[in-house]
Amino acid sequence: MDRQDQLSLEFDGESSSRNLLPGDGEVYYYGPVFDPADADLYLDYLLHRIPWKHDEAIMFGKHIVTARRVAWYGDENYDYAYSGRTRTALQWTPELKEINSVIEAETGVSYNSCLLNLYDDGSQGMGWHHDDEKCLGEVPNIASVSFGAVRRFDLRHKVSREKVSVKLDHGSLLVMKGATQANWQHQIPKTKKVTTPRVNLTFRTMLDQ
Repeated sequence: MDRQDQLSLEFDGESSSRNLLPGDGEVYYYGPVFDPADADLYLDYLLHRIPWKHDEAIMFGKHIVTARRVAWYGDENYDYAYSGRTRTALQWTPELKEINSVIEAETGVSYNSCLLNLYDDGSQGMGWHHDDEKCLGEVPNIASVSFGAVRRFDLRHKVSREKVSVKLDHGSLLVMKGATQANWQHQIPKTKKVTTPRVNLTFRTMLDQ
């Protein structure tokens, strides 16, 4: 990868006040917001108590079933359509509400739904995409919480192709807001170095449908 196209960033605990992007959007990395013991308990709960299902998508007219598994929760039974499929939200569990409360306190934003992703190991990832569905509004605020294996998170500007990367720690929080989804894509690249699972919770605000 050309070093001129890649800006790799490692941040300390004060990074929530610093925009990781050089422009055209806002991304803030808070670092771990759960202490290690609580993060371990939440990871164990999420791995064993969530009814995970393999994600499905329609790509180039073909029905694709991903190795990655997902779950969708919310205040109401919201329908969320992406990648050519529609998912209906399950009702919050007490544990997910607890996590949501912590994230709302950290960000000062209210979230009414959460898309969960389970990556069993580094052989599973998420390709370049952006979350610009109309149900999220024109400038969605998405809070991403990570439990488990440390994974690299990449962002790429849609026009300039400039890239920014940050490592997401166990129990950490990253927030994307403003014009980020309009101007940047993001991904979780695959890696042979990771052999343990990661659970990612992306808290969102669904608009009235």
